[in-house]
Amino acid sequence: MNKSITTIKRALISVSKKDGIIELAQQLDKLGVEIISTGGTFKKLQESGIPAIEISNFTGFPEMMDGRIKTLHPLVHGGILGLRDKHAEVAKDNNIKWIDLVIVNLYPFSETIQKPGVTEEEVIENIDIGGPSMIRSAAKNIGWVGVVVDPNDYSLILNELKNQNGLTYETRKKLSAKAFSHTAQYDTIIANHFNQEPFPDNLSLTFNKYYDLRYGENPHQLACVYKEPNNTSCNILNAKILQGKQLSFNNINDADGGLATLKEFSEPTCVVVKHANPCGVATGNDITEVFKRAYNADALSAFGGIICLNRICTKTIAEEIAKVFAEIVLAPSYEPEALEIFAKKKNLRILELGKITPLMPKHEFKFIDGGLLVQDQDIKTLNQTELKIVTQKIPTEKELSNMLFAWKVLKHVKSNGILLAKDNCTVGIGPGQVSRVEAVDISIHKAGENIRDCILASDAFFPFRDSIDKIAKTGIKAIIQPGGSIKDEEVIQACDEHGISMVFTGFRCFKH
Repeated sequence: MNKSITTIKRALISVSKKDGIIELAQQLDKLGVEIISTGGTFKKLQESGIPAIEISNFTGFPEMMDGRIKTLHPLVHGGILGLRDKHAEVAKDNNIKWIDLVIVNLYPFSETIQKPGVTEEEVIENIDIGGPSMIRSAAKNIGWVGVVVDPNDYSLILNELKNQNGLTYETRKKLSAKAFSHTAQYDTIIANHFNQEPFPDNLSLTFNKYYDLRYGENPHQLACVYKEPNNTSCNILNAKILQGKQLSFNNINDADGGLATLKEFSEPTCVVVKHANPCGVATGNDITEVFKRAYNADALSAFGGIICLNRICTKTIAEEIAKVFAEIVLAPSYEPEALEIFAKKKNLRILELGKITPLMPKHEFKFIDGGLLVQDQDIKTLNQTELKIVTQKIPTEKELSNMLFAWKVLKHVKSNGILLAKDNCTVGIGPGQVSRVEAVDISIHKAGENIRDCILASDAFFPFRDSIDKIAKTGIKAIIQPGGSIKDEEVIQACDEHGISMVFTGFRCFKH
């Protein structure tokens, strides 16, 4: 393995993304590097007056089949792959000239599949074959060849060529790793696009590093955030930060949970989040009034939380938020006067979401030691016709409406989860308890004097009647729960004894 500096005498350039390529080629030419090029890249270099040899003249073999066959040739791959200390005689005997630098990026497959109305033929034509082959050949021959797949690295190689008269082994090694990652990601995107199986036998994931985080959940943990390539959906990483510093690990996690809850609703809604759990949620007709109700649903927990709105953030809302401590505000847009008010709170992060889209089908991932759990995201909706009334007392239309509201929020509360709601506003939320009775206790405590006439939602069945007996003393009038316990009849009997109406959904909404 050659670990010394390699002199660059000949470079092959074939790029789809041509940003910066003219400036790079001009500098390579000044350094005396012979340039070989292909197709559109050769034409662009030629138009700019940069000396270059077209690939067909280099190989003596014409490009054909609409450019599908141009670089798949022994003179190309021999020139890239050959070991200078072992294969010199073979190269000489076969007129193979060494290629010391390969600058290649690939057909825009990922961008192509995002185009509205794109045809399968167009998608297939944007699968690069020769490019990945050249990249991998160059990345393998790390002892002698440099490979560049990222325009951001053009300045790196130019600095070394000027200051070191070649590329160092350390740089070649770094570029090689980046090249293999580049082709791996490219192949992963192609495979995932064509794979129609919801859970394929082999699963590959690919993300691009977005930015380093100061730390993870705790200051002693290193962390960064990665972004899905070409994802243009309404999400936290695509939101525009109008004010404040970059988001932290916990900020991103909590805000993502808040946005997911917000996406359950089309009517004016406010979601207040703390530690990835909603602590106050309300819907209504006026976003300013909705905000006040959601925040005051649990103002104690809302301290230092995240405020999410699905309508424009008004001056009045901004004035109210300015009176309290919040970490982040999320909204589709902001009144100019609202931004002026927020500008006085420099540490408050203001994120503009743009158009908020509903929850869409996708997979959720949870890494475990030695593996990965994958499931469909819970986007199952519930409507009134699906509710099964199981008690003698029938819930009112208002109670049924509050049940459906509560169920949408409860889906985003950590299990075991109990939620109390009234007038399309949460009143008390008991999240993440190991005992359902304890979750009931917490929700009751949170509701305080506002508990009378609430409905109670439970994310899974009640295994015993003890929670019903506790609820009966509070003024709670109706319950929505999945049902399915072997003690369902006992629980139903308890409701009938206490004059509480209850409906079953037939499915649970655990969230761990």
